[in-house]
Amino acid sequence: MTRPRDWNPPTTIRPYGDRREDGVVQLSFVLPMEAGEGAREAAAQLARKLGMTQVHVAAMERAAEGFSFFVVYGRTDASVDLSTLEVPQALARKKGFEELNQLVARELKRKIVVLGACTGSDAHAVGIDAIMNMKGFAGDYGLERYPCFEARNLGSQVENRALAEACRDARADAALVSQVVTQRDVHKENARVFVDELVRLGVRERTVAILGGPRIDHRLALELGYDAGFGPGTRPSDVANFIVDRVLARQARGSR
Repeated sequence: MTRPRDWNPPTTIRPYGDRREDGVVQLSFVLPMEAGEGAREAAAQLARKLGMTQVHVAAMERAAEGFSFFVVYGRTDASVDLSTLEVPQALARKKGFEELNQLVARELKRKIVVLGACTGSDAHAVGIDAIMNMKGFAGDYGLERYPCFEARNLGSQVENRALAEACRDARADAALVSQVVTQRDVHKENARVFVDELVRLGVRERTVAILGGPRIDHRLALELGYDAGFGPGTRPSDVANFIVDRVLARQARGSR
């Protein structure tokens, strides 16, 4: 799609479907009903009660016995005023691989100790592996590849207390907690437990706590007591930059 030369970014935006600002949205959900015309109408009514108009149930499939999955299209009058957005972000300017390593060697004169794990009963290690392991992903090196880090990936299903104690014993500068399982917001409670354990052990102030996962963002992480949150699309270099920035800032405060 080519923009006209005199095009100016709008300050208020609406969803885009077939044409600009037509308000068309797509919604998917499950209802506890067998697929059929009654279920189709129930899905349409639900969409209308959510404020959608010109509702069309585009897909209805059996999800399980007594359950059906729906994809519904419709229009909404809702809009977003971009001037009112407040988006907390973890990063400012990113430094490159070599620049980051040189900065730590010059300013800190030691390696930054980083521990990471997927905590509690969560057994999904793909995310923490992508950030911590040497190969990283998508051509972006993991923390183990950085000479400025002593990075240890403790794996999955690590108890929060065990990770906190490992941080204390290793005098870790930073801890990465990965949470993938999110049913009934279990990731929130589990994440809080780790911060509580750091506080209990008296090492919260010296440990940069970072939370990551598919339903994590910076705002939520701050609410849960962490220093930063990283969600889908995060690269290892994003996390590396944040850790270095926070550790050097902490050292600067301590030297005053």
